[in-house]
Amino acid sequence: MDNVIKSVVPDSPASRTIIMPGDVLRKIDGNIIGDVLDYMYFSYDSSLLLELAGADGRIKLVRLRKPEGSDIGLVFETFLMDKQRSCANKCIFCFIDQLPDGMRESLYYKDDDVRLSFLQGNYITLTNLSRRDIERIVRLRISPINVSVHTLDPKLRIIMLGTQRGADGINALKVLAGAGIVINCQIVCCAGINDGAELIATIKGLCALGPCINSVSVVPVGLTKHRQGLTPLRPFDRELALKTVRQVEFFAEKCHKKRGSRVFFCADELYIRAGMKLPLHEFYEEYPQLENGVGMMRLFITEFENELYNSEIPSFECVKPFSVATGMIACKYLTNLLKIASKKYGIIKGRVYAVRNEFFGDDVTVSGLITGGDIIAQLKGRDLGERLLIPQNMLRRGEGVFLDDVTVAELSAVLGVPIRIVKQDGADLFYAFLGN
Repeated sequence: MDNVIKSVVPDSPASRTIIMPGDVLRKIDGNIIGDVLDYMYFSYDSSLLLELAGADGRIKLVRLRKPEGSDIGLVFETFLMDKQRSCANKCIFCFIDQLPDGMRESLYYKDDDVRLSFLQGNYITLTNLSRRDIERIVRLRISPINVSVHTLDPKLRIIMLGTQRGADGINALKVLAGAGIVINCQIVCCAGINDGAELIATIKGLCALGPCINSVSVVPVGLTKHRQGLTPLRPFDRELALKTVRQVEFFAEKCHKKRGSRVFFCADELYIRAGMKLPLHEFYEEYPQLENGVGMMRLFITEFENELYNSEIPSFECVKPFSVATGMIACKYLTNLLKIASKKYGIIKGRVYAVRNEFFGDDVTVSGLITGGDIIAQLKGRDLGERLLIPQNMLRRGEGVFLDDVTVAELSAVLGVPIRIVKQDGADLFYAFLGN
């Protein structure tokens, strides 16, 4: 069972009871606990009555007191306390379908679980929700959630998501917004399919759903070279990117005047492909769509410059020369940051290398999809100085491994320099320049 208690957190409210690892949580205050959302919702109060089944099958009733809103202190065998819901759609733009064969099995898994949308910020399509699921979201006030919208035209959404349930997701979105559930939306824009007039119609439709539509990102479709047998799609060129940015910003300014928020934001990649300057820091408000690459570079630059100009840096005599490996899209920005840092601190000596994405194809330009193999192929034998800086987003979360299973240790050994992993934080890049 997924409600099996794996461990009890030391010094937690549960640690002061007879609850033991191996017990199964059945109910809280008479409410059946089906998954982690039930557990979080029904365990909020300060006084609780827990019903558990012991390893011997006997029922335990445990009265527990704790500060309101604090955690009981139970760790379960699975995070969701239930099976994770996978995606059954066949989206014409799905990035996972464009992965080459032979990669780690976990990379091919598609999740579409509303619980992970609420807990971890994942984007979902709403196509696998039953009426009871929707009612539960409203009843438990599961908010905010993140939804991949793409279009509000039922027929087109069926085509784009590759399932007849594509239209059901639109109905679910409207019900949730009408019930006051806060929603962040994503539009993956595909040239000739849901751009232009169709994009304008989608934006207008989302505006009509009211203030529960908290933010919307417009992101150009990502295309790899591994699209054999998939729907033909073309990348955004400069003209289309410029047109799309202007369309989105037009409605964003209207929302800003009416709501005090732009609501609609374009991904950095659209500005870069359009040859436009990135908007200023204030434009992005509270950066509600960072995970979709909206304002990520502007925030990074702002963090770097704040540290460069406002921090007290201890005196130092020398900084070991270094190099930076990044994706094509970020190269000019990092090069400029290195230039202004070198101007202020003359002993900073480094260079930035843009790594072409041979693994996925030239149209993939972000650093987060650069492989260790591409770095080795393009930087081996180059002047790297005495250390190489790489962004943390190139690596599997929490591990020193690239998408192609090359490890940081292997990269360091082949290139003959130590590797400094830089967090997704401009301040950390500044200190990495200094050798910290």
